[in-house]
Amino acid sequence: MKIAVPREVDPEESRVAATPDTVKRFVGLGATVFVESGAGLKSRVPDADFAAAGATVAPSAAEAVADADIVLKVRRPAPAELPALKRGAMVVAIMDPYGQGEALKSLADAGIVATAMELMPRITRAQVMDVLSSQANLAGYQAVVEAAAAYDRAFPMMMTAAGTVPAARVFVMGAGVAGLQAIATARRLGAVVTATDVRPAAKEQVESLGAKFVAVEDDEFRQAETAAGYAKPMSAEYQAKQAALVAEHIKKQDIIITTALIPGRPAPKLVSAAMVASMKPGSVLVDLAVERGGNVEGATAGKAVATEGGVTIVGLDNAAGRIAATASQLYAKNLFAFVETLIDKKEKRLAINWDDELVKATVLTRDGAVVHPQFQS
Repeated sequence: MKIAVPREVDPEESRVAATPDTVKRFVGLGATVFVESGAGLKSRVPDADFAAAGATVAPSAAEAVADADIVLKVRRPAPAELPALKRGAMVVAIMDPYGQGEALKSLADAGIVATAMELMPRITRAQVMDVLSSQANLAGYQAVVEAAAAYDRAFPMMMTAAGTVPAARVFVMGAGVAGLQAIATARRLGAVVTATDVRPAAKEQVESLGAKFVAVEDDEFRQAETAAGYAKPMSAEYQAKQAALVAEHIKKQDIIITTALIPGRPAPKLVSAAMVASMKPGSVLVDLAVERGGNVEGATAGKAVATEGGVTIVGLDNAAGRIAATASQLYAKNLFAFVETLIDKKEKRLAINWDDELVKATVLTRDGAVVHPQFQS
């Protein structure tokens, strides 16, 4: 049973899919682990630490993944990586499958068992495997750090002999995992925090963190959550009422952090150019949804854009990857928790139960075909 951890080919990706701790645990389960040289450098993990944990450090990706039964990655394999993978190998990663029909076909044609960690069902058993939560939690934290860096004033109220410094006003749009962490982090820094979300359950969560909830709380709002806990698309009428409320609120804010995403859909536009223009000079917007088109009009992935009015829009792509050492630590534990369920601990061999609800929910391709019903054409 061979497990391989190649270096990520995307130059912007700084995370790694294993740590010395998870390597040691895999070895304890009877696996041989190969890690490509340099795979962990951007996450502050040198080759020597992987070797000390029991991994074999391979000089190239081809040697690392050769004959591997399981390949652990952060991002979906690029087309150039596929020829080195043996047919039947399980590749576990964040696959980003929505709207990626050609990429999924390539994975299927390569005979790969492509497994998307972001499709892990939200059940008690799988909480420790929830990569969306572990990475979004860090993204919310990092959004506030980036906002503080771009904002040229202090966050907390300060009463000094030279005068009083007012607290920064922070508005978080979207109170999922990332949004709640952004609220908590901004509060720790001393900001006055408000937040909004279309899910009714978010109100109590926001208020429990000491922030004020901002929303049009009508009948549609009270029914705006799916059974899985995601936000439902709202009617045009509700969106207009909410936009009017938010537009007035935004004028008074110093910092806005947007986190709104619905799986499989483009990011909803929450902040228009007119709203941005209404903000005070020196205000900052941080868009965590910029990789899906962005919540803020004018946001550009990976860039901080200054408007003519002196407002800065930060398009924060791969936010969790900006604190790669911590992100990799949590991501690697998510992967270990899942892969552990695929191993027969007594026989110390791979024994995938294809009927397991975790496997059925996450496997995209198998035996040369796209098998996940959500992505079959």
